[in-house]
Amino acid sequence: MSKKVLVISTSLRKNSNSEKLAEAFASGAEDAGNVVEFLSLKDKMIARKMYEAEVIAFATPIYYYEMSGQMKTMIDRANSLYDSDYKFTDIYMLTTAAEDEPEVPNRAIGGLTGWIDCFDRAHLSGSVFAGGVNESGTIKGHSALKKAYEMGNCIK
Repeated sequence: MSKKVLVISTSLRKNSNSEKLAEAFASGAEDAGNVVEFLSLKDKMIARKMYEAEVIAFATPIYYYEMSGQMKTMIDRANSLYDSDYKFTDIYMLTTAAEDEPEVPNRAIGGLTGWIDCFDRAHLSGSVFAGGVNESGTIKGHSALKKAYEMGNCIK
């Protein structure tokens, strides 16, 4: 049975590396037979679409070892979901950064899990980090693209 998957790209840069990582995840989820919707921060119905999704994947660039300010603001503004009968249970985090040490996304993941902890039925189901990517397009050929695809493809 297919799931409703929402993939949210929080980078302001057009064709950003984190957006490409999100696209790979979405492609894997679609190939697994799921219904996938891909959003950017320009969408005005993000909270409503988060409410309706069974799976949510957030994609963000890492700035100063933390999620983008846009993503933080978005999840803060989604607090209307707290008392609702939201559908999501599985949350994924997709991150990119110029730095390539494996601990780089830890604070961003911690920030997201702080939000997830407010939702009893939700949990962090996985994360993918693409380090060593800075300029737009430098993620091309990065092993994290395959990992993101495979993670999306495991959603059943």
